[in-house]
Amino acid sequence: MLVLSRRVRPDQWQPVGVAALEANALDVVRSSDNRSVIAGPGAGKTELLAQRAAYLLQTGTAPRPRRILAISFKRDAAVNLAARVAQRCHRDHAGRLDSMTFDAFATGLIDRFGQALPSRWRPTPDYEIIFPGERDFRDFLQNQLGSPPVSVGTYADLQAIAVKSFERRHLVGTRLPAGGWDSPTPAQWAADQYWQSSLHGASKSYLSFPMIGRLAELLLRVNPMAREALRLTYPHLFMDEFQDTTQIQYDLVQTIFMGTGTVITAVGDNKQQIMRWAMAMDAPFAAFEADFGATRTPLYNNYRSSPNLVRIQHVLAQALDAKSAKSVAMAAGSITGESCAIWDFSSAQAEATHLAAFVAAEMKTHDLSPRDFVLLVRQKAGDYAAVLEPAFAARGIPLRNEAGMVGQVMLQELLAEEVSELLVAILRLAVCQASGRYWTLCQDSLGILRGIAPDDEAAQARLASDLDSFALDLLAAHVSPPVGKPNVRSVVDRIISWIGRDRIVAAYPAYRQGGWLDKVIDAAAGHLHISAGNGVDWETALDTYEGLHAIPLMTIHKSKGLEYHSVIFVGLDDGAWWSFDKDQIEATAGFFVAFTRAKQRVLFTYTAHRGNRSKIATLHNLLRLAGIQTHQIA
Repeated sequence: MLVLSRRVRPDQWQPVGVAALEANALDVVRSSDNRSVIAGPGAGKTELLAQRAAYLLQTGTAPRPRRILAISFKRDAAVNLAARVAQRCHRDHAGRLDSMTFDAFATGLIDRFGQALPSRWRPTPDYEIIFPGERDFRDFLQNQLGSPPVSVGTYADLQAIAVKSFERRHLVGTRLPAGGWDSPTPAQWAADQYWQSSLHGASKSYLSFPMIGRLAELLLRVNPMAREALRLTYPHLFMDEFQDTTQIQYDLVQTIFMGTGTVITAVGDNKQQIMRWAMAMDAPFAAFEADFGATRTPLYNNYRSSPNLVRIQHVLAQALDAKSAKSVAMAAGSITGESCAIWDFSSAQAEATHLAAFVAAEMKTHDLSPRDFVLLVRQKAGDYAAVLEPAFAARGIPLRNEAGMVGQVMLQELLAEEVSELLVAILRLAVCQASGRYWTLCQDSLGILRGIAPDDEAAQARLASDLDSFALDLLAAHVSPPVGKPNVRSVVDRIISWIGRDRIVAAYPAYRQGGWLDKVIDAAAGHLHISAGNGVDWETALDTYEGLHAIPLMTIHKSKGLEYHSVIFVGLDDGAWWSFDKDQIEATAGFFVAFTRAKQRVLFTYTAHRGNRSKIATLHNLLRLAGIQTHQIA
């Protein structure tokens, strides 16, 4: 695929690396106004943003030295977009896209400019990131707070504050007042006490990501120079998975970019809003269109799923949005038999045995790999893995619980960490025979870490020589994976030391606070130790590390943004969906997300011992309405 390094005229620009885009997508790519893009499952949201980046960079619409800011809700979405732009653009252009999560963006602002905050709201430079939960807020409100001043209210007023909504409504629910609350309500006083304790109650500050987001918004509101610097740097802003945007994140974007010349492209699907429990706004698209004058542009094509699955998806979509437009299936069906069914089993063991046999047969029939399948569960993935893993192992198919923890890091998150990815790339370059593609990945990543410009040929040559020497030395010292956890850790430490810990911390804001880098390195070393067990060679160990030959097991929320040939949803019962009646809209959206991961087939399983199906009768009725049959299997 040819990527352009020279500038092209806007009227001569063509999509890169794809045959064509649907008309509305091409309209968004070339647009010069704010757009609210409603893109259903399989519509190619990442591709749309990558093509828009290519258009802006290659035509000079975003001229050097100005940059494009792309903000995503999830880390893997940010990584995927950067990777896609790197595929579509010359590296001189791709290097001017800054793709990150909202949390990384806000944290970077506080790390750079946080000491300019008013003293009341100023964290210590070495603040630590924490993840408080309902139990912590209950303990604070009921045991730590004490009585308020008489002018504020009574102790009974404080006890009347709902613990479940304290964080969302009071602690980070609104923009922070620069000088504090003048005449606080009991809830505002309690929130202020929490803030002051977190900021100034110990030798260093302790902040959650939502709190950091609120501080970042205040910082830019009271610091016009920093605000103007961002406006000058970023004439274009992309917001991916916009349906999951929180009020905190939206307010930050408003403070920076509202009323400016920055053109904003927000992409998402209101039918896939599954993060309301994490403070996502109820109607972010409507707010964006009203506040920024954005034009709503729907995408209709579905490039992922077969025609029959798209038909069923439309039935589910109408349960979430009665006005939902019908998608156009662009992918062909490639299987025989039912593309969707509910399978009933007499026991979890019978279920596991049959599913393993089914996957093994499908792999052989359709020449598929384990990674073409996914086992999705609603929650408690470890409980399901304990039963499923032995059955799949008996068929020679490794099963991996991607929701499992490696040290203090979830496995699925570890694999998306920049340090983990770079460790694997350097190891593959050094010890594997077919390692050519890792050379470019390593050189590009290390060039960024060392601040080497892509067109600095002399510096790039020195880097290549340094990389080559290190890879040869690493192979000479470790022809096969080391035995024992300390020896594996020494290999990881050697690579980190050569890369430069300070360079890693400088390049990736998430590693600057709270010891996260150490936790990731510990997890990477531990996972590599496990993967290299039983005397396997390097290639096998690294394949195991990345799970290339294992069928993944994960929760619905972690499947967002992924796609598979076949999706097997284990546990369509009241036990798994025990909270369905508390928020049927979000639960149905989660169900929709799980279904739409599939390209060719979706299977649901049920065993009576895990629960009835009365609470989730709504979901079964939707499937029945779509013509899905239930079969007693074993």
